[in-house]
Amino acid sequence: MTEDVRTDGSSPVADADVIPIPLDFQAHYLTHQEAFHDYALVYLGTNEAAEEAIHRAFLEILLHWDALLEESNLQQQVWAIVRRVVISQSLIGFRKRIARMDSHVGLFAALIKLTPRQFDAVVMRYVLKCDTRRISWYMGITDSTVDYHCRKAKERLGADIFRPYSEPKTRTKGQHP
Repeated sequence: MTEDVRTDGSSPVADADVIPIPLDFQAHYLTHQEAFHDYALVYLGTNEAAEEAIHRAFLEILLHWDALLEESNLQQQVWAIVRRVVISQSLIGFRKRIARMDSHVGLFAALIKLTPRQFDAVVMRYVLKCDTRRISWYMGITDSTVDYHCRKAKERLGADIFRPYSEPKTRTKGQHP
């Protein structure tokens, strides 16, 4: 391994500011990291994706650590963050896979044109079969807003998918059917 050493003999790594990580956070990480990783692995399917998701989750947990310590149920709140990040990672992966798929009616192309909130609501409701309450919890919005995003997504999908089939063909004057 080579080190980046300056001409004066100092190292930029040694000179960098180190962000202090609370000892109780480190203990929590060491205690729960494996279980969180296993959960993410089941959902995401690969070690790389699971590690990325859990890394993102722990960064978010660390960012909110002081507030989380004040919660009545720390573990419940931490699991909520982990679940939300893992589901988010799963939806991002699903959206990327859809972009590479082809359908004869243009469904996949239309799906990836949806806004992120419309896409998430539609996939969670119609693909993952989540109920409205779970979708609203995940997305951090009300039940009626979930319904709104699904309704707008269906309108947009309908317009994008069925427009080519429903527009009447225009004829020029003198042209026979």
